[in-house]
Amino acid sequence: MNPDTLINFLGIMEKLKCNTRHNWTTNGRQESVAEHSWRLAVLAMLLADDFPGLDMNKVIRMCLIHDWGEAITGDIPAFLKTEADEETEAGAIETLLKNLPDSLAQEYSVLFEEMADLNTEEAILVKALDKTETLIQHNEAGPGTWLPLEYELNMTYGNEVCGHFETTQRLRDTVREHTLRIIQEEVKH
Repeated sequence: MNPDTLINFLGIMEKLKCNTRHNWTTNGRQESVAEHSWRLAVLAMLLADDFPGLDMNKVIRMCLIHDWGEAITGDIPAFLKTEADEETEAGAIETLLKNLPDSLAQEYSVLFEEMADLNTEEAILVKALDKTETLIQHNEAGPGTWLPLEYELNMTYGNEVCGHFETTQRLRDTVREHTLRIIQEEVKH
């Protein structure tokens, strides 16, 4: 890739470091989209041995790019995101990919389409891990950062997609147990 093209694209991607998510970190600041994507990729990497039949290199690449559109749109929490927001984000991704050489744009376009369609085991795994990482971060930040609706949402978010794999189901069940403990501790105090 031409160095100027690369530097310009990285400049766009830098916005993912600046754009914050609804989640908070344990030190009391809002998490960036880039931090979420990085930890999602780490989560997939650490679970690679649990999915020997899947292309985990592809899964990790999907984890790293899954929120690229948010460099333009910013983050909209899942419980507020509409179909129109999804379309706007898809348009943002299309715009971003035009900044890449054709071969890379095509390669990433295929990955985005696969993730949108959820028609492969890899795409389903990324979706399950994405929801799970979000919940883990919610738990780590604690109930002081939760909206009232999140007490219930933290119990149900991602249940359906996480049930697709035994590993993600076990992980989701464990995260739910952690959420319950956090809520019980809060009630005691």
